[in-house]
Amino acid sequence: PIPVLTSVAELSGPWIVRFDPKWGGPASVVFEQLVDWTSRSEPGIRYYSGRAVYEKAFDLPRSLPAAGRSLYLDLGKVRNVAEVRLNGKDLGVVWTAPWHVDITAAVRPTGNKLEIAVVNLWPNRLIGDADLPPEKRLTITNVRKFKKDSPLLPSGLLGPVTLQTAER
Repeated sequence: PIPVLTSVAELSGPWIVRFDPKWGGPASVVFEQLVDWTSRSEPGIRYYSGRAVYEKAFDLPRSLPAAGRSLYLDLGKVRNVAEVRLNGKDLGVVWTAPWHVDITAAVRPTGNKLEIAVVNLWPNRLIGDADLPPEKRLTITNVRKFKKDSPLLPSGLLGPVTLQTAER
């Protein structure tokens, strides 16, 4: 049966996001809130294609009932694939709605370390490269579909990221 989930808290506030500098992204940047990469002003994020890792520490709400419930992490929206690790434990990959994973076996009352690796699609990098001289491009391709003014594809962890409970 599909669990009925109830939201108990949002993991809001800043996230540390690590991009791969070899693909034009910053090694580390703070996102004050979760946003689409294409809405950022930095070309290294706006046109980034590849894997970026979101990091956040959190404690469970004190009001959360301890027994008789499973706890889930709901990612809200992700573009396009996410791998979730909590306190060093691999909790799996999500690639479609519902964007959530069961965190019951990995979560602690305090001091949780969350890592969400997000991978987007390739077109944004191709679109960004189309506006660069050939010697500055990060990609070499025979794909000519994407031009410098092609619309960018939404990318990243869009959220909201919430803690949710389900009756066992």
